Amino acid sequence: MTRDEIQQWFEQRDKLWAVQDATGLAASYAEDCKVISPIFGDLRGRPAIEQSFYRLFEVFPDLKLTTGELIIDGSRVVQVFNVSATHVGEFMGLPGTGRRAQFHGVRIMSVVNGLITEETRLYDFTLLLMQVGVLRGKPGH
Repeated sequence: MTRDEIQQWFEQRDKLWAVQDATGLAASYAEDCKVISPIFGDLRGRPAIEQSFYRLFEVFPDLKLTTGELIIDGSRVVQVFNVSATHVGEFMGLPGTGRRAQFHGVRIMSVVNGLITEETRLYDFTLLLMQVGVLRGKPGH
């Protein structure tokens, strides 16, 4: 894929995020993909990815993802993002709190023939856990 094609492809994915289309998002992953996620652990295969999206949208039903500029180097793509959401479902053993959370992260992906084959997700997990009430502290500004 060319740089322009990758950018257009990610613009289409942003539309799927906007409507929380778990099946559509999962379809952008290779059948035998590998995802490393701080929330869901090591995921293997498209069905596991799809299930993780359904679960994410269940826990955070009003989740809004805003993406930043893509960093593209051949088939490697880095995407910075921001999330705002309300924690309503069980999350890592913590019952829904009704608290709002805003955090940022980055996804590092390999995109081959229009499909994500590998992805590593990194989040400002400390900030997220502070906002849902698991950790105490005051976020820096």
